[in-house]
Amino acid sequence: MTIFGIGIHILIAVFFAIHVVRNGQQLYWLLILFMFPLLGSVVYFFAIYLPNSRLPQGARKVASVAVQVLDPNRELREAKAAFEYTPTAQNQMRLASAQLEAGDAQEAAATYEACLRGAFSSDLEIRLGAARAYLECARGAEALTHLEFIRRTDIHFRPEMVSLLTARALAQSGRQAEAKAEFDDALTRYNSFECRAECAIWALQQGDKVLSERLLLDIDSAMARWSSHTRAMYAPLLARLEAARR
Repeated sequence: MTIFGIGIHILIAVFFAIHVVRNGQQLYWLLILFMFPLLGSVVYFFAIYLPNSRLPQGARKVASVAVQVLDPNRELREAKAAFEYTPTAQNQMRLASAQLEAGDAQEAAATYEACLRGAFSSDLEIRLGAARAYLECARGAEALTHLEFIRRTDIHFRPEMVSLLTARALAQSGRQAEAKAEFDDALTRYNSFECRAECAIWALQQGDKVLSERLLLDIDSAMARWSSHTRAMYAPLLARLEAARR
């Protein structure tokens, strides 16, 4: 049985090795897979195979969380290496995104601004990334500049996310009445978990007990039915919510 088990591990490693070659992945994966068949296969499955598969978005989010746990700095390392080797606009965008996800918002904001100096100055995804980075740096006014550009250019581009980011940016800029109006509009239009959580965070920060208690009751009720995978997907948002509650 032990020999059979070892054989299964090797067969799985061979399967992923074929995937490496066929999909043009980094060849160091071959070394990892054959030196550590079991662990290497698990890491490859979560890091490469599952995120690139045709599974629903929820499964890909879970895979992304798993990759972060297994190797939290992997994407940042690879993005830096790719940009240093081939300093294209696409690799610069990837680096900015990796810096933001790694928690280096200052560097991410600077990298996004560098992206916007060239031919991609009107790219809405870059503008959105820049807005997110500035929000993490508590530079709401600069985030608003990008969010307003997005709305002027395409009102249908990521409307829920743009609305929530705009509300947060207005709050950071001290424009609380406008922030509340934006949050109210987002709740009316979308009423998603993200909307309720972001609005609850703002209400807690503003000391609005009536609004925060109503939203938190809905949030706690929804979370009571969640799986561990769902909690993992919302981990950053839940961390911010918990900090606001304290």
